Amino acid sequence: MKIKSFKDLEIYQLSVVLAKVIYKLTEKLPREEKFIIRDQFIRAVTSIGANIAEGFGRDTTKEFIKFLYNSRGSLMEVEHFLNLSIELNYFKSEEIKEIENRCDVLGIKINNLIRSLKQRSITS
Repeated sequence: MKIKSFKDLEIYQLSVVLAKVIYKLTEKLPREEKFIIRDQFIRAVTSIGANIAEGFGRDTTKEFIKFLYNSRGSLMEVEHFLNLSIELNYFKSEEIKEIENRCDVLGIKINNLIRSLKQRSITS
């Protein structure tokens, strides 16, 4: 399949699903955390897809890879907030196991795309 838009990228599609899941999860946070942890969670998770889209629109593969690294960093930030939320007893680890699995899969796929793009730019 020919990739014509960032929306065609599997990692972008997975990032949108993850964002929807995080939005729903963070609605359960205590009221006093809605404007602290929730905002950080939302900024981080929406940054994943935004960086994929922005990088796709850049002129060079090198720039795209840079934005994929930013996406991966934002994904790690989401994982941090998941862990922090467990430590603060806002969620049980069983509650977020599926979300952690989604993060793992997305991280692997971002890494694979980075590796593939690097290889392609070496052989070009």
